[in-house]
Parts: sequence; structure tokens; C-alpha cells
Amino acid sequence: MWSPTARWASSAFFSYVTERLGGLERRHGAETVYSFAAEQQAFPEYYERYFAEAMMGGTVGTIEPVVCTGPLVYRGQEALRRDLENLAAAVGDDRADAFVPSIAPSGVGVNEYYASEEEYFFAVADAMNTEYRAIVDAGFLLQVDDPFLTEIYSFHQYDASTRERRGRMYVEAINHALRGIPAEKVRFHTCYSINEGPRVFDVPLADVVDLVLAVDARYYSFEAGNPRHEHEYHLWETVALPDDKVLVPGVITHASNIVEHPELIAERLERFARLVGPERVMAGADCGFSSQATYRPEVDPRVMWAKFDALAEGARLASGRLSVGAR
Repeated sequence: MWSPTARWASSAFFSYVTERLGGLERRHGAETVYSFAAEQQAFPEYYERYFAEAMMGGTVGTIEPVVCTGPLVYRGQEALRRDLENLAAAVGDDRADAFVPSIAPSGVGVNEYYASEEEYFFAVADAMNTEYRAIVDAGFLLQVDDPFLTEIYSFHQYDASTRERRGRMYVEAINHALRGIPAEKVRFHTCYSINEGPRVFDVPLADVVDLVLAVDARYYSFEAGNPRHEHEYHLWETVALPDDKVLVPGVITHASNIVEHPELIAERLERFARLVGPERVMAGADCGFSSQATYRPEVDPRVMWAKFDALAEGARLASGRLSVGAR
């Protein structure tokens, strides 16, 4: 996950928008700044080795930040159509349960054209509404990916008032982009980082949960499987989840090659179910396993599939136990 000063233009879950939005350009030679800079300072030996082997050291493509230099307009209709048709062909009649990720306004480049950041994010929202609507109109769920929401609370250069202002602005821009789309068709995903590291500067979920629940979505996907955040299920002992909302906690993590045992996965799901009700819990992953197409993933592909097999088995175990307990 990168700081607001540098978005990558290589193939990635957020930089694909350079192909979808007019008004963006790739900026050659700009410095990439990591949002976990505080961790680099606290664990310099680890990150020196880590960046030599992963992230920058593992990249096979050009790294170029994305900058807005003109009015934003959606131009990716054809590319989006191909994506949706390919997914429809793959899932067949099960498309209502499939979701398509799309970037949140907060993840689209750096503004050099609009008069203010707020104007910029709402211009992005206007443009991305086209993509959001097309995904839902094709019969899929929309997943709005916004790791940048938690990033501003973990990124050490921001003071408390700046974090709060930006966080509210991010959520308002998302909701503007979602206008006209039923909440039951929307998943919202946020996480803390794509890297395998100490993660001691991650923001607690308690600090951002009000912002997360303010997003006009039905499903909320977040990290709950890594050791920095697994304990946070206790948050739902005091935070009231609205009746029409569903939690999608990550019960397998993207930052380790250890395959979680299905019994542990079931236990994680049952913790949430006991607090908010089994009908409002869905099994998920902490984050994607390969956020950049241009560097080697940290988790081996065969391990990824083993994790997903364990996820499915753990969900079956939890569902069986919870249905028995409900009788």
C-alpha cells in the first residue's frame, strides 16, 4: 500500500484506472514513498533485506506514479465490457454471488489539475460511477477497494485533525460514486498493507470502524486473520452492527505462507457469529494475494490455493456447527 504521494502505474489493483480514465498520466522518475515508512525506521535491517527480495526487488515492470493533469472522464467502457463478459463466462449462472473489485476514489493518482483535493476526489467519483454501475448492471456485486482509508491513519506524517478530515472526505467521495446503486449490491474492502512485515503501526480497527460503517454498502471486508488484528473481533461486543449489514472478516491472511487450519478458520468465524449473528457473517480473506501483476507474489501460488481450500472447509465446519446450535 502506497502513500498518497505516489501511485504506481504498473498493472495493479488501483493503477488499472490509467486505462479507464482520461485526464491521468504516468509520471516518469518520481520517487515512491511507502506508507509504512515508520516501520522502515523502526526495523531498518528487516526492510533493507525485504525490499531487496520483494516489492521493489521483486518487480519486473516499470514503476511510475499516476498524476491527474486534466479533466477526468471515463473512457474504459470497452475494457470493462471485456472484463465483465470474461467473468460471466467463467462463473455461468452463479454471477449473483461473484464480485468485481473496483478502486475507491481515494486510490486514483495525485491531483495536479483540480482546485482542491475535495473537488478532485468528487470528480473521480463522478467518473468511477460509470464503472460501478456497469458492474452491478451486469449482475455482479461491486467491491470498492479502499486500503487508502486505513493508510491515512497509519501513515505517521498526518496529525489527528488531518486524518479525520481526509477520512470523512474519502467516505463522502465513495458514497457519491455509489449514488443510484443499491447498498445490497456493494461490498466495501479496506486493509492495512500488502506486505509481510512487523505491522506494529497498523491503525486499530476501532479507530476507523465508524468511517467503515458510514460507507453505503451491505458487506464490509477487513483484515481479521493476521496476528496484529485477530483479537479485534472483540470490537463487535460494543459496536452495534446495523441489521442490514454483513461482516466479511478475513480468516486467512495474504501475508504468510502458512496455511491456516480449517478448525482455526471455523473458530474465527464462530467468534464473529456469536457476536453479530451467523446470518451476518461471511468468510473472507484479509486481502488479495498479488496486488501487483509486475512483481512476484510473496505467497506461493500453490499455497494460495491451499489457503482457499482451507477457507472453504473452515466455512463449512462453522456453518454446520452454527446451524446445529440454532436448533
